[in-house]
Amino acid sequence: MTINEIQDEIIDEFSGLDDWMDRYAYIIDLGNTLPEYPEADKTPANLIEGCQSRVWITANTGADGNVQFQADSDALIVKGIVALLLRVVNDQPASDIVNADFYFIDKIGLSEHLSPTRSNGLVAMVKQIRNYGRAFQLLQK
Repeated sequence: MTINEIQDEIIDEFSGLDDWMDRYAYIIDLGNTLPEYPEADKTPANLIEGCQSRVWITANTGADGNVQFQADSDALIVKGIVALLLRVVNDQPASDIVNADFYFIDKIGLSEHLSPTRSNGLVAMVKQIRNYGRAFQLLQK
């Protein structure tokens, strides 16, 4: 699936959840689906600056050249948010990640239901994901 197809799928999933308590519960559940993050990767180099909670993101490329991400957070909702982001970008070409719009964030109402510090953290996570995309894009040239 393309990045936009995945975003549309997420929008559809959230359209069935009218209450924000249900949406938060769903986001927390998504965070629980993240694969175990290696303790050895919980280093300052992988820590996202600008997040109120601690968030770690790492990435590498697979044999096909697509980018694979791993992430973790010490906060349940933030872990769910990073799980949503990774669902959109995981196993996608670096150029698609760099050019992704991430429109699902506004469409599901996430940006308007986050505290200012969590919103800043979301922006920092998206920025780091794009930075990984740019780095792998340069390596592929």
